[in-house]
Amino acid sequence: MPVASRPPRRARLFRNGANQAVRIPRELELPGEEVFIRAEKGTLILEPVSPGRGLLRLLAKWKPIDDAFPDVDEGVGRDDEIEL
Repeated sequence: MPVASRPPRRARLFRNGANQAVRIPRELELPGEEVFIRAEKGTLILEPVSPGRGLLRLLAKWKPIDDAFPDVDEGVGRDDEIEL
């Protein structure tokens, strides 16, 4: 049954160090290891983080750049030539 169609259910809040945490009942568990959390009009919304959404996964899909990087120091004086 989709989570949205379930009736509301109570859950316990507790302290985990300096953070507040919530015990999610087994039937409402979310997949994965992380969630996005946001507040909208006084309601907390948790969304599972899709495993394919990380920066490293995105970068791994890109083709390598074979172009030579420009010499950014070209034409710039030496540090010891700067007068303050």
